[in-house]
Amino acid sequence: MTDPTETLAADAAPGPSAAARVVAELHALAGELGSTLACAGVRSFDDDGLLQVATAVEALGRRVDALRVAAAGEVADRSRPEFGTAQLSATKGCRTAGELLERVTLVSGPTAGRRMRLGKQLRTGLSLGGEPVPPTFPATAAGLASGAIGVDTADAILTALTPTLRCTDLDSVQAAESELVAAATGTSEETPVPVSADEIRLQGSVWRAVLAPDGSRPDDHAVVARSFRLGREREGVVPVSGALMPEIAGKLRRLFDAYLSPKSAPVAFHTEEDADTNREGLTPEQAREQALLERDDRTPDQRRHDVLAVILDVASRAGEAPTIGGAPATVLVSVREQDLNADFGQGRGVGWIDGVDSPIPITAVKDLISTGGQQKVVINDEGRIIKLGSPERCFTPAQRRAIQLRDERCIIPGCKIPAGMTEIHHVIPHSEGGPTHTDNGVCLCWWHHRYLAASGWAIRMVRGAVQIMAPPWLETGARKWRSVTKSRTRMTDAIERKNMTRRDQ
Repeated sequence: MTDPTETLAADAAPGPSAAARVVAELHALAGELGSTLACAGVRSFDDDGLLQVATAVEALGRRVDALRVAAAGEVADRSRPEFGTAQLSATKGCRTAGELLERVTLVSGPTAGRRMRLGKQLRTGLSLGGEPVPPTFPATAAGLASGAIGVDTADAILTALTPTLRCTDLDSVQAAESELVAAATGTSEETPVPVSADEIRLQGSVWRAVLAPDGSRPDDHAVVARSFRLGREREGVVPVSGALMPEIAGKLRRLFDAYLSPKSAPVAFHTEEDADTNREGLTPEQAREQALLERDDRTPDQRRHDVLAVILDVASRAGEAPTIGGAPATVLVSVREQDLNADFGQGRGVGWIDGVDSPIPITAVKDLISTGGQQKVVINDEGRIIKLGSPERCFTPAQRRAIQLRDERCIIPGCKIPAGMTEIHHVIPHSEGGPTHTDNGVCLCWWHHRYLAASGWAIRMVRGAVQIMAPPWLETGARKWRSVTKSRTRMTDAIERKNMTRRDQ
């Protein structure tokens, strides 16, 4: 069968009949492919055969992607605003070329935009005299058209090198482009094996730094494009979007790594090797029990969310944090008094955070009060403030320091959030008459404080000492209370007692 790309190239001025021939051949090719290999057919191949088929299918896909990019670039060119009402998108009743492409291809907006952007940058233009003008990135255009490289690789090359056109000569940029295409196709002396699009993106960033050593001008766009947005609440969560500068993203990643690494994670997933290292000196039964208690079913994305919550709590309590109107930054929550005073576990009310459309459950309101205190403001039905109480903190700074010294970390087994980054939890709820005393307060990290009841962990105080019971889904059979011994001082005492007992025996 004739290659559709060759058929299209052979028509110098393709009209309706030429387009019809190409469309017919493309449909025939699709039908032939469907009869040659069905999706379910890949299950019948052995391992090596499966990889060979995956490689061949990808090569075919690259040729198809090249045509997609070329067609999208042409649609964008014929829909230029200077054509006025004669632009292609307008004649088809669409506002933009992107809308037109979305309608005829049924792809998403970002996909259509990416194809048009690559198509415009890699297409061969025409001069005022009608002479062909080669693209700025000829090696990338040729590699994409021939199927030697894919869309991801072409995008990586253009993303890296386009900003350098403002501050260096075209020959240098095209030389870097040729090196990147050679690396992607395995024709470079340094990289005789083709490399992935991610590797090309990394190499492209290095070439960009070499071509623009000043660094300031190429990064002007990045400085302007930096952003961070909180969206409107949807289905109980607030979406976050934006673009971080590389150094800011690097700092955030390192913070995530510090909190989520196996050795310093709040609650870590342990590999078998890590588990053996962390449980040295324990009996097999004790090791199994510790592994059971350290289980955590949160996804990595959920963990990063909870790390960010801890970072925000720490930042808000920092002495250098700015104030608003002379007071520390405070989350304002309104709640009905009858909901707040309802029996623990029976409240069905909600609270409303200032500036956030979505309500929060009454349990979260009580957690915020336990952590930051409360100030009663009574508002009548007409909206008038009729009573303003004094701010009330649940635990004094001195009590917090004492509890943090005793617990040292979040008391949930396996959680390594240090005490200075935790919240103080009333073991007996304040609404049930629980005293605001060191004998009734424990350290819990943000995650375990918010979802203590839902998780099933039970906490009690015995003569001022903390005891904890694992939830039923972690500990089947007879559940038992365990003393929490996270303080290194108490651990030292316990170890010395064990040594003395061993020597006496």
